[in-house]
Amino acid sequence: MKTLICNKPFNMSYEDRPKPIPGADEAVLKIRTIGICGTDIHAYTGKQPFFNYSRVLGHEICGVVEEPGVSCGSVKPGDRVVVMPVTYCGECVACKAGKTNCCESASLYGVHQDGGFSEYLAVKERNLLKVPESLSDVAAACIEPFTISAHAVRRGNVNGGDAVLVVGAGPIGIGVAAIAKAKGARVVVADVRQSRLDHIKTSLGVETVDASQDDYEGHLKVAFGGQLPGVVFDVTGSKPAMSNAVNIMAAGGTLVFVGLYIGDLQIDDPTFHRKETTLLSSRNSTIEDFHYVISLLESGVLHERFLHNRTYDFDTIGHSYEQDVVGDGELIKGIIQFK
Repeated sequence: MKTLICNKPFNMSYEDRPKPIPGADEAVLKIRTIGICGTDIHAYTGKQPFFNYSRVLGHEICGVVEEPGVSCGSVKPGDRVVVMPVTYCGECVACKAGKTNCCESASLYGVHQDGGFSEYLAVKERNLLKVPESLSDVAAACIEPFTISAHAVRRGNVNGGDAVLVVGAGPIGIGVAAIAKAKGARVVVADVRQSRLDHIKTSLGVETVDASQDDYEGHLKVAFGGQLPGVVFDVTGSKPAMSNAVNIMAAGGTLVFVGLYIGDLQIDDPTFHRKETTLLSSRNSTIEDFHYVISLLESGVLHERFLHNRTYDFDTIGHSYEQDVVGDGELIKGIIQFK
């Protein structure tokens, strides 16, 4: 099988590898589509933490079951499936509490073990969910990133009528905004890139604010009718933005860190205490989030066009990854298609 390998930072190559043989509890998938995540870009540029080379990237996977293992009972050849990329132990405190997303020994396909930038991949049966016929292969590749957003919204306990600010208009921020809007919240998205804000306005129909302008806080108050938002999602992974997030949140509000910054953060403690801030983080997603996102895609509340704006061919993208993916400033979500 043809496999695209990230050998080291800024170095990718194709290699022929043996087609995998499934373990008893695995199924071999023929990959159909795979989304490119920020993780895949950071790994290529050498900025992905907790990462070892060489690695086959890719975890936003849609495929067709070709060969199920002998113990598999829930999938059969020909089933179209999406991959839940977090493998988990099922025995640690987090797993027993249903938080498989933060298992103490969590491992992700495409990050900690080889992923879907390959024609075939063996995946644990319990990490597979069938894709409804109504969803395209491209939509199926968008399911996993949408679940990251859905998990964050669930963590923030967003309800109808809430004033919600999403800081960061990348794919996950777009998903947070769309899902919070579906919950009935009043949503505003802030970013520093005008093209992203324009995309948000066109695709989601929510108000936006340029976070780089003078009196950013004042513009937010105008957008929310004279008040600051009660729920703030920071999806930037930017130290200045995350440190400032408590300042742009209403008293008694909730702050959810979705983006990850590698290092120490500094938050003004008097402001944090004065507002009696509820501070949360959000990591990965669970099977509940996958079922929820699939239902939203089926109903039309979510749509692949919210994210997908570039399409690549698996047989050639490895030769132009730096130019066409890493160097594309207008990329939101690229989808690799397989023959």
